[in-house]
Amino acid sequence: MKVVIDGKKITSKQMLHTYFADEMNFPEWYGKNLDALYDFLTDTNEETEIELINRPALHEHLGKYAKAFEKMLREAQEENENIKVISTE
Repeated sequence: MKVVIDGKKITSKQMLHTYFADEMNFPEWYGKNLDALYDFLTDTNEETEIELINRPALHEHLGKYAKAFEKMLREAQEENENIKVISTE
């Protein structure tokens, strides 16, 4: 599975979590926060590539939340060998 996070298109925290939920088929009860996203990413058995593009725009739209989001992705990648994060400008 490949999930592309385009910073130009993600303009809110809610949009970020809704996009992930849709792309990864999370259940309706998904908590839509970084802790819940971390739990789903570290529990997946499916090889998942997450590509971040237009990072400056993501940081512009989400502020400090974008930094926390990227940190969480790195931690999930370290925890689960099925997660691969690619970051491009």
